[in-house]
Amino acid sequence: MSTAILGLAAPAAGAASPAPPMADAGKTDAGKEAREAARFWTAERMANARPLDEIRSAQSAPGRPAAAAAAARPTGKQYGGTRLVGTFFGSGGPRGTAWHCTGSVIATTSKNIVLTAAHCGLNMTGDFIFVPKFVKGAGPDQQPYGIFHIQHIFTDPRYVPDRGSSTTKKPWSDLDTAFARVSANQHGKKLQDAVGGGLTFTRPSGYKHDVTVVGYPSHAHNSAGRAIKCTVPTKQLPGYRQMSMTCGGYYGGVSGSPWITDYKDGATSGHVIGNLGGYNGGGNDANVDYISYAPAFGADAANLLSWAVANQEPPSDLPPYKGIEAKLPGGAGRWRQARLMASGDYTGDRRSDLIVVRSNGETTLYPGDGKGGFRPEKRLRPANATWTHARAVTGGDFAGGDRSDLLVRWSDGEVTLYPDVSASGLGREVRMAKPGSVWKSAVQISAGRFHGGTRSTGLLVRWVDGELTLYTGVGAGTFGTEKRLLAPNATWKKATLLTSGTFSGSATGDVLVRWADGALDVYAGTSAAGLGARSRLRGPNALWKNDLVMTAGDYTANRTGDDLIVRWSDGETTLYADTGRRALGKESTLVYPGT
Repeated sequence: MSTAILGLAAPAAGAASPAPPMADAGKTDAGKEAREAARFWTAERMANARPLDEIRSAQSAPGRPAAAAAAARPTGKQYGGTRLVGTFFGSGGPRGTAWHCTGSVIATTSKNIVLTAAHCGLNMTGDFIFVPKFVKGAGPDQQPYGIFHIQHIFTDPRYVPDRGSSTTKKPWSDLDTAFARVSANQHGKKLQDAVGGGLTFTRPSGYKHDVTVVGYPSHAHNSAGRAIKCTVPTKQLPGYRQMSMTCGGYYGGVSGSPWITDYKDGATSGHVIGNLGGYNGGGNDANVDYISYAPAFGADAANLLSWAVANQEPPSDLPPYKGIEAKLPGGAGRWRQARLMASGDYTGDRRSDLIVVRSNGETTLYPGDGKGGFRPEKRLRPANATWTHARAVTGGDFAGGDRSDLLVRWSDGEVTLYPDVSASGLGREVRMAKPGSVWKSAVQISAGRFHGGTRSTGLLVRWVDGELTLYTGVGAGTFGTEKRLLAPNATWKKATLLTSGTFSGSATGDVLVRWADGALDVYAGTSAAGLGARSRLRGPNALWKNDLVMTAGDYTANRTGDDLIVRWSDGETTLYADTGRRALGKESTLVYPGT
């Protein structure tokens, strides 16, 4: 669930204490600063101003994608703009007057805060103004809401650009957010009072959202001086706490643009989850104009906003920023080799741990820390030929010990059980079925609490012909009692993946199925009496067709086996914490793609 900050928010736990409040200029005459600025900022000067954020302008140079690719991507549309978004003008640029970046009105108790990018704020070294819903050709008094003089820019002191630049590609590009305090306009009105509202600063859950990005491209690509908007899906920039989006037309001038999740033309409110900026100033290295980035707001941006509202400089002794770190080691290249995964309590601490079998036969244990992360890995088997023949695995409580057991179906139809697996090794092997047995046709196996108890002693099997079978009372050397849940059928032949957990909160086990078309279903309360009630998590879609391996267990603090781990086709590995029968849980990246 997103976290919204409506007014002054207390700095996050562990943050350093801010400096004392600074003097608040302009209290005696609310509109004086803006009136003085208006004497300089004529309509002609505004029209002739040029952008300072050259990074994005350079992306439109030769080397852009082929025409076919460009035609396939969305392109931002020019329009009249919104009262909640505007642009900046300054007189201190290297070429004189500057049309500089985009800003948006943030709803706070102080009513005078503008969001933009830190690399924009670092360039605002002279006198600058903010103009909501800028109209080219109009003087200050003809602008719809007037002009607002910039009193102070607040940036995180850990945002350090590369030498000779205002941007960076380092981990602290995640901090490319700034907040500006502005004076009242020339008519004496505070910013929020003048425009009639503001955007709510919101910390997003995960990186996949649908956003509308509103900005003011540079004069060279926007002679009309109009705003541009584009509504697109986002995804994570691998290895960074940043989102990316694809849309053409976002040239120089759009840095700082808000990423709004519920945008409507004419609205006086909405939720903003990031600002255009971040890696390389918000643009990629491919010299193309259609990929943009935005830091996803977190505790650092929330603290910065709090200090801006309180008119206090951020402390200079903040802990070093390290960026986000993968929770599972090895990178996407190694995790693309993860063919099989099994959850279970293999360390005896009553938390789920993860066993991974790779395509080269390497078998590794990742002990869970109970907080959605993992302790150092333990290699159970080095790369070897034998384990390349493992075709299905699941973790259950079949042997009655204190730790979970690992059940393996091999390519020749043999099935073996490894009771009480530990960080020390797999231990002894118990044969459950001989080579050449009918189990060669068992496509998927999953242990679960299908009898209503507290331990995973049932075994669900999906056979090659679509038959679904449940075995209860499974033990070392026996499959217990067999119960057919479904006769052979065409529908369940399309069950590409399945895993078991407690997604409905009931005492009985639930089954989560990923179908061939990408759809996801949960069957709650599966038992020997039947498959359980179906509820849909996702309809058919292209994204989840890329889910190649998945398992469920108890990896987070709620002590419930409702945490879903997914290994995607590109090696990215994701945890969906606290998944329910009708909604996937909070998304957390365990392994980043492309690393």
